[in-house]
Amino acid sequence: MGVVIKVGSIIDEIGTGDFLHAFFSTVSGTLEDEWGKRFPSLMKLYAGSLPYEQASMALAELAAVRTGLTDFAPDCVIWDIEDRTKTPPWGGNISADITNLSNYFVSSTGR
Repeated sequence: MGVVIKVGSIIDEIGTGDFLHAFFSTVSGTLEDEWGKRFPSLMKLYAGSLPYEQASMALAELAAVRTGLTDFAPDCVIWDIEDRTKTPPWGGNISADITNLSNYFVSSTGR
């Protein structure tokens, strides 16, 4: 079963737990000096929830992440920040549409 995000009554599947962990690992490992230092609201979501009051900040941080990840090639993905030797199960066999890390992390529903 995949990981889902719930906002009110809307539920959207993100993908596998490994894929979500890779997103947060990549954000922290490429754009932050330490986990949550630059993007505290967004990275708080990794723990499982985000208070409503921090939602607008998390969205702003997510926009900055998207911009920042454009500077990194797909092979810069960090699958697991605790073990950087791990690689995605598909290796480097990715869609030609994935041109940098900003478009690497697409949910199973295409978002």
